[in-house]
Amino acid sequence: MADVEGFDEFYRGSRQRLLGFVYALTGNLAEAQDAVQEAYIRAWQRWSTVSGYEDPEAWTRVVASRVAVSRWRSLRSRARAYLRHGAVESVAAPSTDTVAVVAALRRLPEGQRVALALYYLIGMPVAEVARETEAPVGTVKARLHRGRAALADLLAVSDLEEVTDA
Repeated sequence: MADVEGFDEFYRGSRQRLLGFVYALTGNLAEAQDAVQEAYIRAWQRWSTVSGYEDPEAWTRVVASRVAVSRWRSLRSRARAYLRHGAVESVAAPSTDTVAVVAALRRLPEGQRVALALYYLIGMPVAEVARETEAPVGTVKARLHRGRAALADLLAVSDLEEVTDA
């Protein structure tokens, strides 16, 4: 059985020092907190061994600093890859038609919305939609029919509203 009380005492006695140390290394409090948390997790997992060390805090401090450096290297590698491969092309904004369809879909009941999305956007056959949604094939067909009818009504209403607003 793990020495919970011993670990708790170790944690309470060393957490502020360790966080201050890693924060000084990284200059970023969130990164420091993540690295320190990871170090304490590893210390807890090996507490039966770590607690026997002459200075368990030193072991945890080394682990935390290695975690922080590893994250820094990972970020640096990503930045280099970004520079090497160039900027990602910007994605065009959705068309007004797309925005209208999405807004209309949000107004449908979930079952109809899911059936329509799986059938039309993903391209699943009705039988697969039925398996995915755990609904009978007849229910899926009804949801598709009702969903299409509701979308037609909703999109026709929004088209009329846009004309009258202009």
